[in-house]
Amino acid sequence: MKEHYDVVIIGSGLGGLVSAVILAKEGYSVCMLEKNNQYGGNLQTFVRDKTIFDTGIHYIGGLSEGQNLHRYFQYIGIMDHLNLKKLDENGFDVISFDDDATTYPHAQGFANFAAQLTNYFPEEKENIENYCQKIQDVCKAFPLYNLESEGRYDDEIVTLNAKETIDSFTQNEKLKAVLAGSNFLYAGIASKSPFYVHALVVNSYIESSWRCVNGGSQITKQLLKQLKKYGGEFYKHKEVTQFTVENQKVNLAVMKDGTKVSGGIFISNIEPKTTLKMAGQENFRKPFFNRIQNLEGVLSAFSLYIVFKPKTFKYINHNFYHFKNSNEVWTSHEYDDNSWPKTYMASMNVSAKDEEWADGMTFLTYMKYDDVKAWENTFNTTFAENDRGESYEAFKSKKASKFLEEIEKKFPGIKDCIKSIHTSTPLSYRDYIGGDAGNMYGYVKDSNNPMKTLIPSKTKLENLYLTGQSVNMHGVLGVTIGAVITCSEIVGKEYLLEKINQTTE
Repeated sequence: MKEHYDVVIIGSGLGGLVSAVILAKEGYSVCMLEKNNQYGGNLQTFVRDKTIFDTGIHYIGGLSEGQNLHRYFQYIGIMDHLNLKKLDENGFDVISFDDDATTYPHAQGFANFAAQLTNYFPEEKENIENYCQKIQDVCKAFPLYNLESEGRYDDEIVTLNAKETIDSFTQNEKLKAVLAGSNFLYAGIASKSPFYVHALVVNSYIESSWRCVNGGSQITKQLLKQLKKYGGEFYKHKEVTQFTVENQKVNLAVMKDGTKVSGGIFISNIEPKTTLKMAGQENFRKPFFNRIQNLEGVLSAFSLYIVFKPKTFKYINHNFYHFKNSNEVWTSHEYDDNSWPKTYMASMNVSAKDEEWADGMTFLTYMKYDDVKAWENTFNTTFAENDRGESYEAFKSKKASKFLEEIEKKFPGIKDCIKSIHTSTPLSYRDYIGGDAGNMYGYVKDSNNPMKTLIPSKTKLENLYLTGQSVNMHGVLGVTIGAVITCSEIVGKEYLLEKINQTTE
């Protein structure tokens, strides 16, 4: 590692990786520092019983030719190297309920989306089409979502509430539940979640939905290849613990092992609360510092990773969003010991080896950080392995068997197909991904007070920038666009967008 770089990036999640590649392409000398054993943040995969599981990337939208993420990935130089499988055109997501034998599809392509749902709600055709139109209209108001530098950004749009807006299209309670059925994708909260978050997330999946064959870490590998190609450097097991600041400017990143590196520009791809503390509370305005420290993290998750015995469980080319009760689509995160889990998302690994049979399946449900607070002083990663103790293992085992009882209802006979079961809790998300209290998607956005959760990518320190899922939007597309916003602050938005558009047109 050299003593000085033009750009030093802390954290190698998608936001840090994309920022690194963009700036290295622009001729900056770039150094990226990662504290863990694996690069990639939420793109990480892990292997259990020779089966690959994704940490966070279960499927990706907007990757067909000409669509927004395809164009961003093309510019970054990774699109042609990804191994992808398109999900079922007539139902990439399926919404289901314990109290209803019917399963409801979310289809790819807006006309198809409306047509497929109209089969189940024939009298609601116009309402479904209006809902589709509203999603597209809202997405048009976000310039970078459409690879435009200037747009018709509308203050009113950010105050629309997701539940209220979805409910406004129909009187049919079941259709309301179906349209909101994939709100696990942003951990929907009835009183707070903005409709624009729903629209931006859902729109890209309706445009096109894909799984990564053999996991999402291939995105990390391709980004690192590009970074290397443009002369960028990256180092793991390098935990930055402090920034030294002089005259409102960061001049050094200091690591846990005592190493120091200086830079012209610093980009933090780690938790914003932590970043501000590392730079020193005294270097920010008190109201701003306090506002960020008091932001509410999105809920976390308990995950069950099932490895199947060979050739026992057929591969399914869509995801499931299942609820115990169709009236609880917006309240399934409000549970107690008896009612948990009220909902879950199920997604399959797609293997390059076998198209017919599944080798594994992932089930995720909500879990509050408080449920694992008893063990919060333990820390465990591949690089720094620690045992959280027998009580933690017993807790996980109890939750896994309770979760499995619910899963067996929906997938009768699945228990007989299981070779092994693996779990993760909010502590796993906290330790491996670095999220505040193990949150899945950064901070809660609030349609009642949009400015409260706004985090600018440029901080008040002259050369310190933020990127990642807590800034702007979460998800592969959201974080990629967020990285473009961060880099725009450095190289200029119109200039960068023109370059991206020239490459992809």
